[in-house]
Amino acid sequence: MTYDVIVVGGGIAGLTATAYLARDKKKVLLIDKNKECGGLVNTFEKDGFLFDAGVRALLNAGIIKPMLEDLGIELNFLRSYVSLGIENEILNIDNIENLETYRKILEKFFPDSKKEIDWLLEEVRRIMKHVGVLYGVTNPAFKNVLKDKDYLFRELLPWLPRFLFTIGKIYKTDTPVEEYLEKHISNSSLRDIVSQHFFRGVPAFFALSYFSFYLDYLYPRGGVGKLADALVRKVEDYGGVIKQETLVTSVNLGEKVLFDSNGNSYHYDFLIWAADLKTFYRIADPQGLNLKLKRKFEEAKKKILAGKGGDSVYTLFLGVDEPPESFSKLSHGHFFYAPKTIGLGQIHRLELKKMLANWDNVKKENLFEWLDRFLELNSYEISIPSLKDLGMSPPGKTGLIISFLTDYELFKKVFDRGWYEEFVGHIESKIVEIFTVCLYPFLKEKIIFKFSFTPISIEKRIASSEGAITGWSFEEPIPVVNKIHKSTKSVLTPLPYVFQAGQWTYSPSGVPIAILTGKLAADAVLKKLR
Repeated sequence: MTYDVIVVGGGIAGLTATAYLARDKKKVLLIDKNKECGGLVNTFEKDGFLFDAGVRALLNAGIIKPMLEDLGIELNFLRSYVSLGIENEILNIDNIENLETYRKILEKFFPDSKKEIDWLLEEVRRIMKHVGVLYGVTNPAFKNVLKDKDYLFRELLPWLPRFLFTIGKIYKTDTPVEEYLEKHISNSSLRDIVSQHFFRGVPAFFALSYFSFYLDYLYPRGGVGKLADALVRKVEDYGGVIKQETLVTSVNLGEKVLFDSNGNSYHYDFLIWAADLKTFYRIADPQGLNLKLKRKFEEAKKKILAGKGGDSVYTLFLGVDEPPESFSKLSHGHFFYAPKTIGLGQIHRLELKKMLANWDNVKKENLFEWLDRFLELNSYEISIPSLKDLGMSPPGKTGLIISFLTDYELFKKVFDRGWYEEFVGHIESKIVEIFTVCLYPFLKEKIIFKFSFTPISIEKRIASSEGAITGWSFEEPIPVVNKIHKSTKSVLTPLPYVFQAGQWTYSPSGVPIAILTGKLAADAVLKKLR
């Protein structure tokens, strides 16, 4: 069977692209390797508890709500309030005025750095204004600009000069956040507390804009997976076809046909690859292409395969026999917490790099000693779904999600050494110990169950290179578009009938960018088909 379009990858980008193609009455097939769609935008059930597998909350960014409105999808959104914590000081963020409280907390722990803290807070305020411009308009990709004159003249055109001015300001803070802070903050512990829960090498603008994001997080009632569920239903309502539990194993670019692990073949006029880009270039066969296209393909392949995926994540899921009220006394349901003010220093950078480079000589006791120091001084992202939506856990009980950014290579080497189960078990026990001492004295005795997702789990589930959760590493040359004003080019490939979408097509990525690239890829295909 031949389809107008085949979309590979049922994450949020692939679902968005498929929904728009199906709405336009195109014959479209979405193929995904998993039992359910959504990728990292997924909610699952365990013994009556609902947990978010990847993304903990959603940021509208002028994209998510306009997409839903454009497709006629209604979701019940709740506000996802955020808390920041350092040792015994916890700040519940409700508005911009909370920045002053944050200042006082930082000054308490770092009294000799008041001038540097003043600079930091002023920088955050400045960047928040830029973020307000960037996301202060409904993204035009979800508007019929020529027909919607009110939007064009009242919203879009007045915004464009401010947007172009802001872009110039943003690129002045396009250096890695660690380097940017080091120029202005001499206290390494203060720098760590500010930056260590961000991706390594992330641009300073992206990292320091997070206070804006904290004020705008949304949470669908029933979990973030409701967004993916709604898009699946919309695809089906429009007549699109979704084929799940199907692994694409090869693509014949010349013949425009792809094959799955069961030997089935699928012919297409256009292909949107919304899955791992490295996988595409590994399995795609350029035979049959003319010499010019083949050369372009090989050049792109070399560039993509040389790229490195960014940080991965470790996540501990806990079912706790304690009511949500015990947790709400301390924080909101989305909580960034540092148990100690010392900071990681070089533990997760230079020390880890040296250990991995000398892996054959690393003894288990040395690894676990490093691991304990890493866990004690790290920062954590905590999600408590039932503090956002009481229906996310059984009555009188609470689900707890504790995660931290980590390195895929470490877990892969541990796995290959045969230490994986012991390593993960040690992390689980250590985290429970840390949080019992620092935050929840009842925790250790009230755990009903616990289990983990690791970079290895992520790699297996969504076939993400290096277990990355937002695409490419910021510490390596980025092989895709990473400039905001060039985002429309992010979906292009060397082939005129193949497009790309999702977290690997633009950096830095996230759910809004995944949605945007899905829509842009669909628009590009529809333009060709017309």
